[in-house]
Amino acid sequence: MVRSFLFSLFFFIGIILISIIFVPSFFLPQKIVLIGGKTMGHWAAFCLKIFLSTKITIKGKENILKDKKFFIACSHQSMFETFFLQTIFNSPVFILKRELLYIPIFGWYLKKIGSISVKRDQITKENLGFYDEIKNVINNTNRPVIIFPQATRVLPNERSPFKKGASKIYEELKIFCQPIAINSGYVWPKKGKKNPNKEITISILEPINPGLSKKNFLETLEKNIYSELDRIS
Repeated sequence: MVRSFLFSLFFFIGIILISIIFVPSFFLPQKIVLIGGKTMGHWAAFCLKIFLSTKITIKGKENILKDKKFFIACSHQSMFETFFLQTIFNSPVFILKRELLYIPIFGWYLKKIGSISVKRDQITKENLGFYDEIKNVINNTNRPVIIFPQATRVLPNERSPFKKGASKIYEELKIFCQPIAINSGYVWPKKGKKNPNKEITISILEPINPGLSKKNFLETLEKNIYSELDRIS
């Protein structure tokens, strides 16, 4: 309990300080503030190792796509992946719920790095147009878009059906999908105390080529990620 408290205390103090330090970057080119995102990712890993003795293992680095357009579809069990994946990939663009943009300073940061917001479970003009925002990112930058097909953080043993948003992006963009499975919920759960002396495994799976039907793609994505989660749990 003490280690969990110390982790949370130092982690959030660090995130606040990094956010404050990078406030001037809001008036500078976007690449400057993106450094802040990577710094937060490294800080999360540092706090996990120091306060919770967490080992972080990355599998499948050879599967990372190079010189190809792709989007990332990742399992979602904790806050860990939203921070640490920025240290592996080229400043991914997050698709996130709009409420996060209203957080003081941190929400400004999310806007500055180009995050794409959506109102969950609502059909709005903004939601209908967010696929155009995704296309713009893919076509005009080298940054991959990242989506969490489960839509929210889930328990490590929960196997909820994937939402259809990932298949819509796959169909609209006609690019590769980079699936990722992460078992972070065993260390850093959505609720409750953090668990020390455990391992977080990040499995970067073989890409899914463009060209499948939306149904086949979503079934393949869900099967591949959940099968890998079963192996690393």
